Amino acid sequence: MNQQNLADFIWSVADTLRGDFKQSEFGRIILPFTVLRRLECVLEPTRKQVLQQYAGLKGSQVDLDLVLPSTAKASFYNTSEFSLATVGSTSTRANLEDFIAKFSANARQVFEHFAFDGWLTKLENANLLYLVTQKFATIDLHPNVISNHEMGLVFEHLIRKFAESANDTAGEFFTPRDVVRLVTTLVFSSDHEALNGEGVVRTVYDCAAGTGGFLSSAIEQVAEWNPSARLIPYAQELNPETYAISVADKLIQGYDTKNIKLGNTLSNDLLPQEQFDYCLANPPFGVKWEKVQKQVQDEQKNLGFGGRFGAGLPRVGDGSLLFLMHLLSKRKPVAQGGSRIGIVLSGSPLFNGGAGSGESEIRRWILENDWLEAIIALPNDLFYNTGIGTYVWVLSNHKDASRTGRVQLIDATAMHAPMRKSLGSKRKLLSEEQIAEIARLHDGFVEVAAAKIFNTTDFGYRRITVERPLRLRFAVTTENLAAYRDTKGAEHVDAFASLLERGGHFDDLLNFLKAAKVKKLGKGAQKAVFTCFGTKCPEAEPIKDADGKLLPDADLRENENVPLNRDINDYFKCEVLPHVPDAWIDETKRDEKDGQIGIVGYEINFNRYFYQYLPPRKLVDIDADLKSVEAEIAALLNEVTA
Repeated sequence: MNQQNLADFIWSVADTLRGDFKQSEFGRIILPFTVLRRLECVLEPTRKQVLQQYAGLKGSQVDLDLVLPSTAKASFYNTSEFSLATVGSTSTRANLEDFIAKFSANARQVFEHFAFDGWLTKLENANLLYLVTQKFATIDLHPNVISNHEMGLVFEHLIRKFAESANDTAGEFFTPRDVVRLVTTLVFSSDHEALNGEGVVRTVYDCAAGTGGFLSSAIEQVAEWNPSARLIPYAQELNPETYAISVADKLIQGYDTKNIKLGNTLSNDLLPQEQFDYCLANPPFGVKWEKVQKQVQDEQKNLGFGGRFGAGLPRVGDGSLLFLMHLLSKRKPVAQGGSRIGIVLSGSPLFNGGAGSGESEIRRWILENDWLEAIIALPNDLFYNTGIGTYVWVLSNHKDASRTGRVQLIDATAMHAPMRKSLGSKRKLLSEEQIAEIARLHDGFVEVAAAKIFNTTDFGYRRITVERPLRLRFAVTTENLAAYRDTKGAEHVDAFASLLERGGHFDDLLNFLKAAKVKKLGKGAQKAVFTCFGTKCPEAEPIKDADGKLLPDADLRENENVPLNRDINDYFKCEVLPHVPDAWIDETKRDEKDGQIGIVGYEINFNRYFYQYLPPRKLVDIDADLKSVEAEIAALLNEVTA
């Protein structure tokens, strides 16, 4: 029985729950029961020995956590006399609670996070507890029947079905395994010491772990490439139920689950002092972070670059870049071997936000520190809950010498295979051959049609402000004189009244005011004069202030993005002045960090680099196709009417 069929079989137990429970509640019962049965099956081969040793140690001062795991040949144990098959039809809940309560603490917490005791009570009240328990007791989830990898897929399939029934988003909880395989391949493949050395130990971290599938696949892949290497997993997850599955999964694999934390990574990093060899993540796409806005802003304000978010904050509507900055805060110093990071993001972190925005400043921080190694554009329809385009970012603070100061972009949007059966929004997959091809493009680091190489500065620009002079004609009418009189800050109303029904160039107005011995107009009055009496006129003479400087026309103000590797004066002379010869650069708009003219911004526009022009079809060909279709329609109509 493959994992999907097994998952379907387990889910069929939900038929027992219909009528007594809402469909959206099925998963809250089925998931913990599945975990419970899996843990029971893992412990079954040593169950008798554990109970014998426990009986001998009962009442002693021996710490059972130091003795029984070795007897159980697992990182957890159970000392209950009951099992799912023997809880009995009477006192079922009490016996089942005894079975759960006598797991070691590291396994017992799993059911606490599922809030399982409450669901047992509800099942008992519906007279379904014994029936459901017996159904799960017959399912064979022994590790020699279904591997840890397959069990992880079963959990993911169940969560997807649970999310569908609850109208939830399963994609928040796990990443498709083909995407995981691509990310781990890209991240691990350059670490030759870990892949080829004897007894090498590395740490791997996921800040949005879900069910822990990313970590499990990473562990399996390194073991596949080098059985003597060992990955130690660390993680944090927000959702209690998926956290519980992740803990159970790592328990079964024999890992210390104290490294798996429950909580919001952005507001409360529960592994604050830790640094890791590898970081992997697929944070939720486009999720607002307003719930933790105060904590994040306080950290940035109080700690700056001493915390995680010193580079800047993205808009509240998408917290993806916060997760990326968090992962970068976990990098090891280069002297200790450095770190490699693989993170899956949507397209918005590539280009959202103009120069000076939080998003642009985060990209600037990453690129100017030369941490970005490669970005791979993935096909649409790879994920269970969204069909949008996604990208894998590969980052490292110990890039290969050939990659120093450079970034590789790979367009893998055409590399995919169709699914035999769609799973939610997932209609495509990455085959092993396609993953290998993408990895070859990455490792080859040469320019081809699907892979391009850029300097980090190629993504940067300076946003300069281009001004053009204010050109006005004036006219004094009864209506605009009244408007001027009512304007706050209006001065010398009588002088303007003497110009009633007169007009001309604005210099004429200024000359009249001088002749009338009107003192210099204040800023408020000058603005009111421009607004009430002035009319835009391209042929009028430019207006100057009292110091002889041209006044800018705010309506004609524009911004130009000048590539970082180009002189702004040369750009202005070649690209702007030929079109607007009266323009000038506002030199007061300067970058806060380097003090130079223009605000620095960074964006990575994939479409610009990989766009290929396809000429439209010839009209003759289109016309021929239309005539052919018309003929087919006419033939069909003749058949109907004959």
